[in-house]
Amino acid sequence: MTAEIALRACTDADWQAFETTMQSAFGNEMNDAGRQQWRRILDPDLMLVATEQDGAREAVVGTAAWLPFDMTVPGGEVPVAAITMVTVRPTHRRRGILRQMMRHQLDDAHQRGVPVATLWASESGIYRRFGYGHASTKGRIEIEPRRAQFLGSPDPVGRARLLDEAEALDVLPEVYERARREIPASFKRPRVWWEQRKLPDLPLYRGGGGPMGRMVLEIDGRPEGYALYRIFPGFDDNALPIHALDVLEAVGTSPTATREVWRYLFGVDLIARVRTYRLNAEHPLSLMLTDPRQLRLTVADATWARLVDVGPALTARRYQAEEALTFELIDDFCAWNAGIWTLDAGPGGATLSRSKAGPALRLSAAELASMYLGTVPCTRLVRAGRLDELAPGAASRADRLFWSDVAPWCLDDF
Repeated sequence: MTAEIALRACTDADWQAFETTMQSAFGNEMNDAGRQQWRRILDPDLMLVATEQDGAREAVVGTAAWLPFDMTVPGGEVPVAAITMVTVRPTHRRRGILRQMMRHQLDDAHQRGVPVATLWASESGIYRRFGYGHASTKGRIEIEPRRAQFLGSPDPVGRARLLDEAEALDVLPEVYERARREIPASFKRPRVWWEQRKLPDLPLYRGGGGPMGRMVLEIDGRPEGYALYRIFPGFDDNALPIHALDVLEAVGTSPTATREVWRYLFGVDLIARVRTYRLNAEHPLSLMLTDPRQLRLTVADATWARLVDVGPALTARRYQAEEALTFELIDDFCAWNAGIWTLDAGPGGATLSRSKAGPALRLSAAELASMYLGTVPCTRLVRAGRLDELAPGAASRADRLFWSDVAPWCLDDF
């Protein structure tokens, strides 16, 4: 007889079992410093455990949590549930536990009035069945810095200086905030996120590298960009340095600031390779270099999004064209979204209303989520057989509506 699986809120007494369950799935081990870091960030009310009840014995066999953020969307912001720490013990796979937890989290977000959920998928095939769609890309690069020549050989601008953790906490959040307001899929970071996740340099996260470098770029005396990075030292058989520099985050508030932040990173001494997986496919760096092929850009999916409540989600953003689009949304997992809707939208805002008109498009929640931030054009989804264009030209109209002139990019791991 299979023991019963139940879901409930995580309590303080569950923390060790919560952590052990995550370790069994992800294979990592959390030390005291990492444990205290997450305890300061997580709201216990938003943590969930799946338990197996076998007689008088209860065991934690699954975990999930979410973090409340505001996320940039084209022309605005929307509250999001950033889903994290989703695991099921390997002994309890194929028993519907993940589905139960996804059901609980989306119902919870719906009841709390949070219209969008987002996550990083450890396996990209998992979450589409729950209505998540590809919401942003990540780009991995690796370049020999001597080959990183800027197009037109522009003169250096501004001054770079290194900060300690305390000074970085005073300076960098304002720079990031100015930049992220224009970048869909990026988060408004509360101070505790900077204090606990972005700027601390816990050995747990070094992965064999050296201390974190925290650089600010000042132009005309004002901070306009920054970089967080780590050096992995090494020498070849001839005692020549082959250090690698990993860019943890590089942000500029303007094209000039972005270029100068990367100029600094390419100019650090003893570095044989500069690498990062924290760009996106349309990052301007590839158009700033004389030979962009040297970046060796590799693109993959990054964050995934789910429209929990389609009305508040779609009306939170602005649209590039004045268009009205009627579509049929198939959403078995969040049935309150299903049906025929008319989106009447433009640069000034949008309304979404139920409709009795014939739909021009028929699509699932996952496809709508992929279109939401301008990540995947509707016409590409049509060519891939992922949705139905019921009226000629409807997909092109949707492209004009949902297009964003800034590519979505999430700079936070969670």
